[in-house]
Amino acid sequence: MSAKQISVFLENKPGTLKKLTSVLASHSVNIRALSLADTKDFGIVRMLVDDVFDATNVLKEADFIAALTSVLVFEISDETGGLDNLLQSFSDAKINIEYMYAFAGKQGAYMIFRVADTKKAEAALQGKGLHPLSQEDIASV
Repeated sequence: MSAKQISVFLENKPGTLKKLTSVLASHSVNIRALSLADTKDFGIVRMLVDDVFDATNVLKEADFIAALTSVLVFEISDETGGLDNLLQSFSDAKINIEYMYAFAGKQGAYMIFRVADTKKAEAALQGKGLHPLSQEDIASV
């Protein structure tokens, strides 16, 4: 039950990120989570949206370079040690996390994880009683 993350490559100059958000907003695509990492010349926006199909089509039409990546999304308890407990499951299953970021939903907080083998990690974590959100879940949390 992995989710699809859209990664968009942006030139590192004023107004480029605004153009991206304007294109999505004008087509009623809701950004649920976003992370931005930059280098001197380019940035990478990683995001989860409510409608991946519409978002990728809109971005392509607007000449953005985008790629889809499978990620795992888990709800995290809002208590001391919540993240630590979740990361313990990754550690126990010997799953290396390439990167992660978070978002706050209507019903709680969620962590997004990129790992090398999403399907293998998902199976291992489900064996530990963890259940990742699906793409459909992302739109409603």
